[in-house]
Amino acid sequence: MTENQQLDPDPFKQFTRWFADAEQAGLPLHNAMTLATASRAGKPSARMVLLKEADARGFVFYTNYQGRKARELKENPFAALVFYWQPLSRQVRVEGAVERVPADESDRYFASRPRGHQLEAHVSAQSQVIKDRVFLEEQFMVFTQKVAGQEVPRPAHWGGYRLIPDTLEFWQEGEHRLHDRLLYRRIDNDQWVIERLAP
Repeated sequence: MTENQQLDPDPFKQFTRWFADAEQAGLPLHNAMTLATASRAGKPSARMVLLKEADARGFVFYTNYQGRKARELKENPFAALVFYWQPLSRQVRVEGAVERVPADESDRYFASRPRGHQLEAHVSAQSQVIKDRVFLEEQFMVFTQKVAGQEVPRPAHWGGYRLIPDTLEFWQEGEHRLHDRLLYRRIDNDQWVIERLAP
């Protein structure tokens, strides 16, 4: 990969290009990404989540605001994302601050979800210990009956986060392990520098 020929000076446009390549390649869950957070004490945790929106404002995902990731983001509002598209031999790493998306954005996305997903958001106390699966299924059935024939409103404890990147690294596998690693680093609100890193 040569910076002048293939790399867009705008990291969001470069991400959009690679993301489209992954989608067009028919990769399953091409929008899956690892989200890494850390507690106030710096203890890390990571899990897979789905990217729901990406533009010049950042990278958006949705979750329960009472689960572990949300608790850690409240204590330490910084996170990292990793996309790995193995068949394309590509990886993208993103790091930055995280903030909640506005309520109206969360409302719009929640309204677009399948009804079963909407119901689950109400009944699952994410990351909390529960008695067994039967308890969870019973809670789901009770709430399903309660809202039968009605629209399911977004619960206050569920919504979106946006990671606002200060760095994005694009990795392309190279022959003899001479991988290409191009790092975009934000130096001003709308200004980025691009640096090549050793593999």
